[in-house]
Amino acid sequence: MRRALRRARDGAALDRTEAETLLHARDGQLDELLAAASRVRDAGLVAAGRPGVITYSRSVFVPLTKLCRDRCHYCTFATVPGRVPAAFLSPDEVLDIVRRGAELGCKEVLFTLGDRPEDRWSAAREWLEEAGYPDTLSYVRAMSIKVLEETGVLPHLNPGVLSWTDLQRLKPVSASMGMMLETTATRLWSEKGGPHFGSPDKEPAVRLRVLEDAGRSSVPFTTGILIGIGETLAERVDSLFAIRAVARQYGGIQEVIVQNFRAKPDTAMAGMADATLTELAATVAVARLVLGPRMRIQAPPNLIGGEFDLLLRAGIDDWGGVSPLTPDHVNPERPWPAEEELARHASAAGFSLAERLPIYPEYVLRGEPWLDPRVAGHVAALADPETGLAAPGGVPVGRPWQEPEVALVDSGRTDLHTSIDTEGRTGDRRDDFDSVYGDWESLRAQVAGLPSPSAPGPAGRLRPEFTSALLRAESDPGGLSDEDALVLLSAGEGTEITALAALADDVRRDAVGDDVTYVVTRNINFTNVCYTGCRFCAFAQRRTDSDAYTLSLEQVGQRAVQAWEVGATEVCMQGGIHPDLPGTAYFDIAAEVKRRAPGLHVHAFSPMEVVNGASRTNLSIRDWLTAARESGVDSLPGTAAEILDDDVRWVLTKGKLPTAAWVEVVTTAHELGIPTTSTMMYGHVDNPSHWVAHIKLIRDLQARTGGFTEFVLLPFVHTNAPLYLAGIARPGPTHLENRAVHALARLLLHGRIPNIQTSWVKLGTPGVVDVLRGGVNDLGGTLMEETISRMAGSENGSYKTIADLEALAAAAGRPARQRGTTYGEVSAERLATGRAHDGVWRPTLLPLVSG
Repeated sequence: MRRALRRARDGAALDRTEAETLLHARDGQLDELLAAASRVRDAGLVAAGRPGVITYSRSVFVPLTKLCRDRCHYCTFATVPGRVPAAFLSPDEVLDIVRRGAELGCKEVLFTLGDRPEDRWSAAREWLEEAGYPDTLSYVRAMSIKVLEETGVLPHLNPGVLSWTDLQRLKPVSASMGMMLETTATRLWSEKGGPHFGSPDKEPAVRLRVLEDAGRSSVPFTTGILIGIGETLAERVDSLFAIRAVARQYGGIQEVIVQNFRAKPDTAMAGMADATLTELAATVAVARLVLGPRMRIQAPPNLIGGEFDLLLRAGIDDWGGVSPLTPDHVNPERPWPAEEELARHASAAGFSLAERLPIYPEYVLRGEPWLDPRVAGHVAALADPETGLAAPGGVPVGRPWQEPEVALVDSGRTDLHTSIDTEGRTGDRRDDFDSVYGDWESLRAQVAGLPSPSAPGPAGRLRPEFTSALLRAESDPGGLSDEDALVLLSAGEGTEITALAALADDVRRDAVGDDVTYVVTRNINFTNVCYTGCRFCAFAQRRTDSDAYTLSLEQVGQRAVQAWEVGATEVCMQGGIHPDLPGTAYFDIAAEVKRRAPGLHVHAFSPMEVVNGASRTNLSIRDWLTAARESGVDSLPGTAAEILDDDVRWVLTKGKLPTAAWVEVVTTAHELGIPTTSTMMYGHVDNPSHWVAHIKLIRDLQARTGGFTEFVLLPFVHTNAPLYLAGIARPGPTHLENRAVHALARLLLHGRIPNIQTSWVKLGTPGVVDVLRGGVNDLGGTLMEETISRMAGSENGSYKTIADLEALAAAAGRPARQRGTTYGEVSAERLATGRAHDGVWRPTLLPLVSG
């Protein structure tokens, strides 16, 4: 104890054993612990620009539904349908509560509700169906919008466990969200008699995933621990360290609540002793020391038995939401203290009390990406622009919540598609490099847990195990085991890679013949403004960055017309996840292309863009894709796949969609008859086992849906990639790996996906020729403009002419043939027009003279 207290006093980082030891502190040792915690808290307030200020939020609590699918053994909030007048509060009831709160100066509405009650209770399902909502979260979203528009009070949403997709749906309608972690002690959930037994949403791993997904989605998020429910002190410490890890990696934990268990009558835990206030104070102090000076920490003031000074000494800097109108619906027997009482205790301890908004001041001042543009105006109306706290005298007033009326207006460096080749990019990284991608040190630790690529086999000879794997591949290419596939990927230079490439090329010849195909297409990347935080991407920019741009609808249409005039059969359109872009803008873009160039095939919008569009329009994936098809979308690029393994994905990206969401989008598209490509970006922090699993997942999806037109291999371009600049990713795959993985893709996908495409942008001429001799049959397209890889540092140009592509095929000893997007024949008129212009639009381009 003496050593742990000394280290706490000296500001040293505590390990888990020391933190657990300090939880035992009592009497004089507790005083020392509280003093150390106070010093850390005070330093944090000084650094935040509000020394000596304790905050709270004037809040109104709305128990949207008291039905819940969980069965927590200490809870009196959740009930059964027969004990409530209706399954949900009606919109009028919600607005009545919030309006009365607004009249009393409340600026936060805390939506409290049970987890997904429709999964357990027919009364909840019937109420939602009658009201026209497919699920509880849709009703939460609708009520949040109604509150914003009619009262101006800011929603803080606490609907329980949320998926990554749920967070995308709810972020645009809320200032912040929250969910208590409670504990990481799995046994309290999994063992019969535990407080969370029988509650699917209380599994610690599930709740930690919510915290991570909220951070990935840049949602200011409140969480906390519940102490005294049967956890050991070591488990309590583990919970704090788990929260710290998420907070460090993503920066999205705005507040941690340390709440003490209070037994309630008529519950399974009615006879359990309350957590003592001394125990609470020690836990708050340890939380402060573990979580550090920048974390905001609160203890609910109605649960502390009047020990305000004790908790202030323990290191809290916030009292949470306090309502002048509504009770604490979770602890209704314990009324809120009056604001005057909080102010009096704060003053007696040498502090002042200040009101904040549900979103903490730090996130108010940061703005994007933490605040969605649709609620930014509502927040700004109530925030002090200097401090980010609640503006003195601010009064909530309803204001419209709506998608921006002007979706696409040209701005920024709209000539980047041409100037990237002549002038290059302005700098090698964004100005917010150190913050937008999360914590680099946490990522390094995460990557250290991933297996590294193994060395290739010896050069110049065939290993027995390689020969055996090759023979099995020859007899059943698509049925290769993981073990055999990994052996083949380890091909050494010379004899082994030559043999593997030869087999892949034989399989290719049997499947699709000798023609090397290509498409005359134009890429139109309509914006590069994006805050998703993909760490491999050098294309994304903040709206204020010098390389940022957005095209207008007119410019998109103009580029489509230009493509048609030089023989294109397709436009491929993708863009950044621009925070101002409404979910319907994608429909407008597709419709504009079809209006201006009706004959073009619109190959547009990655699964990430589909999820973004669906979230912003509150449509299901199926309904959004149906609307996109009606607007002119003919097929989807299967990009945003990267590596379909979440352990790798969450290193590659902070906020892009998880594997399950990517699979859902492409599967739904295929069910609707919308074909897609499939892709894999490799050679960064992954290893060959990930490549094998990824290709096999694509193969299995194709067996179910048949909707993939091709498989595209995308080597990682490292030069300007943030993950490489941070020293975490390797500098892309080797030439040998490129040859091996292209060949293996041909083998594993045999009988499922006939077309294997290489990327001339990323591989360059020698690499392309080699893989054309090792299983590849398609070169992709002319592109006309290629900005994404060029921004990352690719040196292979931003377009290829028809002559260039046919020369690549000739260099591999193969004939070339122009194709359509879905590998069909191209009309004579398109072929002739393309030949006349060599398949590329350039401002000064003249038709080629023949003869």
